[in-house]
Amino acid sequence: MKKQFLTLLTLAALFTGCTDHDAPTTTNYHLDQSSVAEWKGYLKTGYFNEGSIGVESNSLVIDGGKVKSGSFTLPLASIANFNLPTDELKHQLIHHLQSADFFDMALHPNVTFEIMSVSPYSGTGAGVVSGANFEVTGHLTMLGKSNPVTFPARIDLNGDSFTLEATTQFDRTLWGMNYATEPGLPDEASIKPGIDVHLKLSGNKM
Repeated sequence: MKKQFLTLLTLAALFTGCTDHDAPTTTNYHLDQSSVAEWKGYLKTGYFNEGSIGVESNSLVIDGGKVKSGSFTLPLASIANFNLPTDELKHQLIHHLQSADFFDMALHPNVTFEIMSVSPYSGTGAGVVSGANFEVTGHLTMLGKSNPVTFPARIDLNGDSFTLEATTQFDRTLWGMNYATEPGLPDEASIKPGIDVHLKLSGNKM
């Protein structure tokens, strides 16, 4: 699976784009049901599985046109697979991902991401989402452990709506998820440490 994910979270962030000089107004936003983190994990052979996991939040706070705080949760019960040919194979993979070999859903039902800072970004490059305008830094928590993650994102705030899109990769072994990474495994049984994530969030005022 992949390096630097996702996941997806409690926000304390600064971003510009407000031209209103009146007193700041604090507004709560919630993510809608279309918010999702798409994932992709690879064997050393290049074969991959891909799918999605839902993203939930009712506590995104925007103050005076600036993202200020929030909390994002990725419930592991929502994991889905896109590429396997039958429902039986999809269920087998999902149950394995939810097991103690990977996310250990019984003990850790959610992945969370706490954003610590958001700063302007104007770069481009491989793996950077088109139109990225901010760099997001935060703490990704899974399996009871938190590690820092930084990625470029495109963040848009338009009236009553909010969107964020980002692509990133995280190394699952940094959280102790070491299944199928042992040295000496054949390529067809060895899963790469990195997990690719495509984060697509959208929400509205509460």
